[in-house]
Amino acid sequence: MLEAKSLTKAVVPSTLIPNPSPANLHSSRLALHVSDDGSSCWVYIASGRHIYKLQIPFEDSLVSKGKESLLIPIHAEVMDSFLVNRCPHRSEIQGIVLQESESTGYLMLGSVDSYGDLIVSKLDTNGKDVDRLTYTVSPRDHGVGESSWAGLCFSPTQWSMAAVALNFSKTVDIYDQDIHVQTLRTVNLTHIYRLLYPSALSFMQNLHSGNESSILAVAEGCQLTIWDLRMKENGGCLQRICGSVGDIYYAVCSSSTGNIAVGGADRTVTIYDPRRWSALSRWVNCSKYEITGLSFSSIDPDYIYIQGVDYEVLCGHWKARNKLFAFRGDSNWLGFSKCHNRDVLGGWCDSGSIFVADVVAKESEIKEDFDNESTISSVNSSP
Repeated sequence: MLEAKSLTKAVVPSTLIPNPSPANLHSSRLALHVSDDGSSCWVYIASGRHIYKLQIPFEDSLVSKGKESLLIPIHAEVMDSFLVNRCPHRSEIQGIVLQESESTGYLMLGSVDSYGDLIVSKLDTNGKDVDRLTYTVSPRDHGVGESSWAGLCFSPTQWSMAAVALNFSKTVDIYDQDIHVQTLRTVNLTHIYRLLYPSALSFMQNLHSGNESSILAVAEGCQLTIWDLRMKENGGCLQRICGSVGDIYYAVCSSSTGNIAVGGADRTVTIYDPRRWSALSRWVNCSKYEITGLSFSSIDPDYIYIQGVDYEVLCGHWKARNKLFAFRGDSNWLGFSKCHNRDVLGGWCDSGSIFVADVVAKESEIKEDFDNESTISSVNSSP
């Protein structure tokens, strides 16, 4: 079982961002990672055409709960904040992603704007530029179309591979650094003239090969589509799962075990098994409003974090469909994200407040597991 170790609230200095830009309903303009010493975290937020960076400390005081298992935050001061020094976008940023690579020790910071322009920077774990490696990629239509929501995700095993989705263009473009590899057309295969709008995307682990991530999950309209980047048949579309007609999906994610979660306007989280393409669980009405963010726990993939469009984030067991705890911002979310390999969550409100939650495994269960391992070791070592 999980428990919240800390919940910190900090306010973005008004001198840094006087008035945040609104972006799209389900745009995610926050990314974060924990510092090397584990005492604080670096938070990246995007407003307008720029990205800003803030350092927020973790508070060690005990977390108290209010009504409905709501966590009460501890106030903290921003330790450091500044504008990220790189080329600004030509339009409003719709999403930022921070990809951590355990093998190389680098961070990949990517951002995409409303016309599909992509900028990627290579950083070290302290957030500094490494060899000033930054590249930009323009959309295939050179940005002459209409601006809309745009999403971005990196391959978890190939840091150079990225996927960019454009809502109004109804396309998903795959890039290897600044080289365009292919374009996925989000077309309904049974009704060729009915085009659907992508609203979320995420790479997932390929359960068959296990050594590369070539499977991409895309939420488009009321459907979840699975794409194999190596396949040529059907344009690479491997599977198409239809949800409730008229209910748009806004969030999709995958767990370390390969399960896929999707949620949206119907306020329901559905977990799919990619081996049979069947629903393992449906957590109906788990959120008060539309779901715009999902992330499986890195500690225990049986738990999932759910972000509502208003100001609430909850953690629950998706198999038992039980809520464990929740916390609320003081206004609507402008961005929500979870660390790549830790259960550290961050949310940014349009009031300027940033909430950071550090979630760990329950100490009683850790002690029980340690005692069991000690017992097994003693039995194996006895004559």
